[in-house]
Amino acid sequence: MYEYQTNGFFAQVTGKLEDLCEQELIELGATETKIAYKGVYFKSDFTTLYKINYTSRLLSRVLAPLISFPCMNTETLISKAKQIHWEDFLSLKKTFAISGSVSYSSISNSLYASQCLKDGIADYFRDKYLKRPNVEVVNPDVRFNLHIEKNIASISLDTSGESLHKRGYRLLAGEAPMQETLAAAILKISKWDGENPLWDPMCGSGTILCEALMHYCRIPAQKLRKKFGFFNLPEFDKTLWNKVREEYDSKIRQLPKKIIHGSDKSQEAIKVAKENLSHLPFSESVDISCRPFQHVKNFENGTIIVNPPYGIRLGEIEEVKELYKEFGDFLKNNCPGTSAFVYTGNQELRKFIGLKTTKRTPLDNGKLKGVLLQIDSYKGSKKKKWE
Repeated sequence: MYEYQTNGFFAQVTGKLEDLCEQELIELGATETKIAYKGVYFKSDFTTLYKINYTSRLLSRVLAPLISFPCMNTETLISKAKQIHWEDFLSLKKTFAISGSVSYSSISNSLYASQCLKDGIADYFRDKYLKRPNVEVVNPDVRFNLHIEKNIASISLDTSGESLHKRGYRLLAGEAPMQETLAAAILKISKWDGENPLWDPMCGSGTILCEALMHYCRIPAQKLRKKFGFFNLPEFDKTLWNKVREEYDSKIRQLPKKIIHGSDKSQEAIKVAKENLSHLPFSESVDISCRPFQHVKNFENGTIIVNPPYGIRLGEIEEVKELYKEFGDFLKNNCPGTSAFVYTGNQELRKFIGLKTTKRTPLDNGKLKGVLLQIDSYKGSKKKKWE
């Protein structure tokens, strides 16, 4: 019996999202959740596992642990790998790949550890069938995960396949793009529900706009995905999977006009954002235009979610400081009754906004350590205005 059949699954998350992801897992029906570093352990039936992979907006991957064991050297790793019935998950006609990570262990090189596991799988098939499946790094049929921490190795099947942050709509990316899971997390933190207008005034490649559209329209996060890793589980039930997919697809609703707005001073950015949005239904209802935020007269009683430039390149930082100052002035003078959620990958820049923050939430964008600033303006009329 494999470990996931008794001990459940492990959801990988990006840094600082563990609490939000646990909440999402519980909402989707997971039980016995337990937060760990960059992840959440949980139990679920297979219906719920399918739901989580199809609809989660915050998770990176869901792993099904196959075996865990003390592992001081690569000989033990290869030996244990030969004990797994790999044909339960992988056939000779399918390709596979392995992602590996090691920490605080005798085996210190993750690439070498992954190579050893790959050799163990190949030896297993050669010994039994005189042939072995091929490795395909870019788009394999089956993904396995190896994690060794404090000399305890865990080998898992990746039930997601490709990382869940890949929604399939972002075929083009701008400079320093925001991860889809981070944009979804900020939307969740903002509590935006479509009752007031949402605006991203520096929309770049449009990730925040796309995630807002999917959130409002109840489009499953993996609506555009064709295959999942859980297709390779021995227990995979295609009828049950189709039922789960049809249930969530039936909840999709249209996007009214004048709810989601995006703008940017760069014509090229707007072109990229429009292209990415075009892969989603109802994208024609997103109002998107090429103009700097300084040219907008008023944005009242709404929600702003924005990811301004960080000034990464040498010589840019002074320009970015001025941009933050201008944006702070804009919020103060042109956005009555509006809550702004400003994500920055450079925490030193927050002081240049010049406004009191209601809340500061540390959030990572991949390997970048950032912070989400919430700035609330309480003065405004009852009307919702954009002009």
